[in-house]
Amino acid sequence: MARSFMNKLLILLMLCIGMISTSLHAQQPGGTFTLGNKQFLLNGKPFVIRAAELHYARIPREYWEHRIQECKAMGMNTICIYLFWNLHEQQPGVFDFTGQNDVAAFVKLIQKNGMYCMVRPGPYVCAEWEMGGLPWWLLKKPDLQVRTLADPYFMDRTKQFLKAAAGQLAPLQIQNGGNIIMVQVENEYGAYGGDQAYMEAIRDAVRGAGFDKVQLFRCDWSSNFTKYKLDGVATTLNFGAGSNIDNQFKKFQEVYPEAPLMCSEYWTGWFDHFGRPHETRSIESFIGSLKDMCDKKISFSLYMAHGGTSFGQWGGANSPPYSAMVASYDYNAPIGEQGNITDKFWAVRNLLKNYLNEGETLPDPPAEKPVIEIPAFSLNETASLFDNLPAVKKSQQIKPMEAFDQGWGRILYRTSIPASPNKRKLVITEVHDWANVFINGKQVGILDRRRGDNTLEIPATPANAQLDILVEATGRVNYGKAIIDRKGITEKVELTDGNKTTSLENWSVYNFPVDYAFQKQHAFTPKKTNGPAWHRGTFTLTETGDTFLDMSTWGKGMVWLNGHNLGRFWKIGPQQTMFAPGVWLKKGQNEVIVLDVDKPTQTTMAGLKQPILDKINPDESLSHRRKDQNLDLSKENVINQGEFPAGDGWKEVSFDKAYTGRYLCFEALSAQKPGDPLTTVAEIELTGADGKSISSLKWKVIYADSEETIASNSTADKVFDSQESTFWQSRSTGASPAQPHQFVLDLGENVAVKGFRYLPRSDKKPNGMVKNYKVYFKATPFHF
Repeated sequence: MARSFMNKLLILLMLCIGMISTSLHAQQPGGTFTLGNKQFLLNGKPFVIRAAELHYARIPREYWEHRIQECKAMGMNTICIYLFWNLHEQQPGVFDFTGQNDVAAFVKLIQKNGMYCMVRPGPYVCAEWEMGGLPWWLLKKPDLQVRTLADPYFMDRTKQFLKAAAGQLAPLQIQNGGNIIMVQVENEYGAYGGDQAYMEAIRDAVRGAGFDKVQLFRCDWSSNFTKYKLDGVATTLNFGAGSNIDNQFKKFQEVYPEAPLMCSEYWTGWFDHFGRPHETRSIESFIGSLKDMCDKKISFSLYMAHGGTSFGQWGGANSPPYSAMVASYDYNAPIGEQGNITDKFWAVRNLLKNYLNEGETLPDPPAEKPVIEIPAFSLNETASLFDNLPAVKKSQQIKPMEAFDQGWGRILYRTSIPASPNKRKLVITEVHDWANVFINGKQVGILDRRRGDNTLEIPATPANAQLDILVEATGRVNYGKAIIDRKGITEKVELTDGNKTTSLENWSVYNFPVDYAFQKQHAFTPKKTNGPAWHRGTFTLTETGDTFLDMSTWGKGMVWLNGHNLGRFWKIGPQQTMFAPGVWLKKGQNEVIVLDVDKPTQTTMAGLKQPILDKINPDESLSHRRKDQNLDLSKENVINQGEFPAGDGWKEVSFDKAYTGRYLCFEALSAQKPGDPLTTVAEIELTGADGKSISSLKWKVIYADSEETIASNSTADKVFDSQESTFWQSRSTGASPAQPHQFVLDLGENVAVKGFRYLPRSDKKPNGMVKNYKVYFKATPFHF
């Protein structure tokens, strides 16, 4: 009896101690983080931010703390995070901040490990993420406008999301005893527009949502941060590996002479596109500029410190030109996709150990996660896509995916076409993004948005025939004016027979979403199939660990492992493996389902210990020069020629008058460095008669005499991709051809041009910077 009483008393005492401890933790005193004279102040003392960008959505929750600890061991004192609106509100008004989406838990883990946090809630974030973080269902509004006050619907939904996000994170502001020291307003808005009223409204919405105590900041580039001002908000700059630090901050310090300096995104590497070479940035180019910032006590955030993986449907795309991102977001970052520690990690750690703030120590990195091999296994059960169609929807006119309340995945359009003894042309406006076309179940061709495909020749049909167009969405545009990116077929489908063109109608529509519940419901059999299909297989494990599923024999589609969507794959590379986290594997039997909308060469798979991120199967149709094609400029008129001054930064040229045309040729005659055979161009902007930049959304490169596609992703379309850190480079591998080097643009329509702006490469290397040049411009195509 006495023992029972004492046990109850002990339990009661322990509960009281726990309640007191919890109460003390909840009521811990708040701190301050403010802007001082040329420095940040943490609790009144100078503080240099050394931040690591991590995205909780790209890391399995079980690995969150591991990655945070790796960043701390690398020398970081802060973690910087994006919030992805479209992840948390996948249907209007339905917010999810649980499980993998529990961002508050992620921030608390950062605090647990003695680090501060910078939060970037958008509403727009870019991040090579689907639609830049904006939710797909906004596109159901036909006249949608984004990142502007002109659309009250967009602004209202933005405020609702910010309020929901602040509901999760506002209690964690440093003033409340949390670790959030800064919150960002929008993201790189200067690269999109310059509407100060819009940015002021977003700033006020962030404050009104509940981030009412923390220091706000905004980020832009050194070339565009002056497009607007934002009172009460700190200004920071973004730039990449190898940048000249003094040049990047020169104009900034003239405008804000007393402001703290911060590079809010120091790009440690770059992201990969399907069909393009794997991107890397050398340690040498990366570490030098980082040391410059450390020496000058400039705060920074490494974008990315660890990239992770764009699982599921979340990988985005760039446009113009359209180019989708692979699932791996390895980014050539210091911490690899699997959490592996790289040479770049050690280079950063060895540098930053010399720049720690007072009282800081550098912990050892945590043990790396185990990696396993999985012997080859077969996916010997199949379910034909055409034999497992979902419920049909009827539509008189062709409509995009969003009109059928579908956010992601594949969509099948079916109709009947009349008999004809002739070959005919099928014209689709527009394919977003990849279409497999069938007549009576037989494949007749593929249309690829990357190539600008819109026309396909179809065979004669002696009787009325069934037309099927299976469209796969490969990521919504996440950057620039093309971000309004509806999927499927966006406008119309026409059939041309001789001189007669008919718009096709009376469509049956079938939706194929990306959730696992939809994939597993099909009737799988041992029967083989040659067309688009699901393939299912199993393997057995006695021990689990991270692995990389080898997809090199598969065509195009998506993979699910034990119900988890690993993301998109495509045989063109450069990524040929899919990261499979060990925490998503289990001892015993494991299931893999692959939806392949193209043609696998083998339906087998294995788990590798190392990823394959750098193997491309070149698509020659993406080259901007056909075999034996040579540009003839001998009879063309030069509208402008001159010499650019040496040095980086934008160079502006005005013509003697406005010229009207559609086809523009830029010819580089020499480089700034004598004897240098290379030509590099980061960006070309054309200015109209009104002095404003001409939209590049309709532009195409139709010729480039030379471009680097092996050593780097430096094709000629980089001259108008709105990415200042990427550039066109003439071929540097093998025998490098000397100048002149030319590229030819088709602007898509006749426009009046009064001048242009040229941006050289922005890293410290002078190679290929243009000195002498000529410009040709005309209404008719050039001769080859």
